[in-house]
Amino acid sequence: MDTKERVKEIKQSLRQLMDGQTAQSMRDKGVDYKLNWGASIPMLREKAEEIGKDYDLAIELWKADVRECKILATMVMPAEQILPEVVDIWMEQTPSQEIAEQAAFNLYQHLPYAPEKAYQWIASDKDMEQLCGFHVLSRLFMNKQEPNERGINEFIDQALAALQCPAPSVRKAAMQSIIRFSELGLMYERLAKSALKSLNLDIF
Repeated sequence: MDTKERVKEIKQSLRQLMDGQTAQSMRDKGVDYKLNWGASIPMLREKAEEIGKDYDLAIELWKADVRECKILATMVMPAEQILPEVVDIWMEQTPSQEIAEQAAFNLYQHLPYAPEKAYQWIASDKDMEQLCGFHVLSRLFMNKQEPNERGINEFIDQALAALQCPAPSVRKAAMQSIIRFSELGLMYERLAKSALKSLNLDIF
């Protein structure tokens, strides 16, 4: 079966997982996709495990303007195979906060070049890229990946700027990443506290 046929078959099986109430609830919250069957993330994760990692399939699934296909694409794409320029295209085509968060969690945090991409994104003037960048850094910090001195300074500068951003989702992602950063050790906690104090913020 060729890749396009497989995508067609996957779409049919996803349609059977349809949850109209969930899809309607998303629409009510302003999350609008061309097609949204309201399938839950655990259901999609199960489907992804059944499929296994598959580069060509992930590329075709991403092209489909369907919420479930895009999320599934981030789950079945092998992180070691996707090139930085393809990641850039996916980022440009990310239609919603949900897809950005799923991509960061399922795929981008596992990229061999994840830190470089994350720092590039948090320095962007686009909300979606910043959101993704801070989510990826949160995951890297949770996995005890410590930044170098330049990375620390850049992270703190961009996080402080993001905390003053008008988009609540970016502010929340930046704050979450500062908390994860502070959990790397005492030095990091002190740096985070000192940085937040400059904005009259204290969360510790």
